[in-house]
Amino acid sequence: MLQEALQLAGSTLAQVTDESSAIEALGHAPLLVPGEIENLKLTWPGDLPLAERWLAARAAAHPAITFRRLTDADLPMLHGWLHRPHVARWWLGEDDPPTLQDTVSDYGAAALAQSSDELFIAHAAAEPIGFIQSYVAKGSGDGWWEDEVDPGVRGVDQFLSDGDRLNQGLGTRMLGAFVARLFQDTAVTRVQADPHPANTRAIRCYSKVGFKPVREITTPDGPALLMVMERPAAAGATNP
Repeated sequence: MLQEALQLAGSTLAQVTDESSAIEALGHAPLLVPGEIENLKLTWPGDLPLAERWLAARAAAHPAITFRRLTDADLPMLHGWLHRPHVARWWLGEDDPPTLQDTVSDYGAAALAQSSDELFIAHAAAEPIGFIQSYVAKGSGDGWWEDEVDPGVRGVDQFLSDGDRLNQGLGTRMLGAFVARLFQDTAVTRVQADPHPANTRAIRCYSKVGFKPVREITTPDGPALLMVMERPAAAGATNP
């Protein structure tokens, strides 16, 4: 139960090393009454009644996030998302807004047939809330990650579809759930991202999930902040 609560909070077990970090990760302070912190410490690391109550309240307000592979039927919806200002600013950079044919050419099944890219639509309950993708960094081509020799490194990119839902923790939850899914594959050693250095919202999101800044780099898309998350010691051992 505690692990599930932490995943819903957009946290990972790698961030939870003792009862203090669990308290911080759960973010349950508004639900506490006097003495409950002490109770939490006394019962650590058991199945905590406080975590159960917190999880029930959290789940009611924040449905679990799931991922469905992108299909060609999703491309008109994705095309519309790419034109939204909060997406286009960072996803397209200085590129012209894509036509629908551009979107089909870039994201359609035929275009990705020989690629390591795995593209998903994220859902909260039945509602599509965003786009997220992963890829094998080594050999990704087009000037990307040319020095990478570890086949276990995965890159990620993502965005929320609705600008009105920014700054509410939804992106952190989506990213946290997706990274946990990636690490279920024992072949994955590290996950990395490359947000623009000025994209402070994305950098905060990656940081909350557990990514660490490494250095600023120059990519084929321009300047970026390389952020990495190493495989947690407690990550699962099954293939997704």
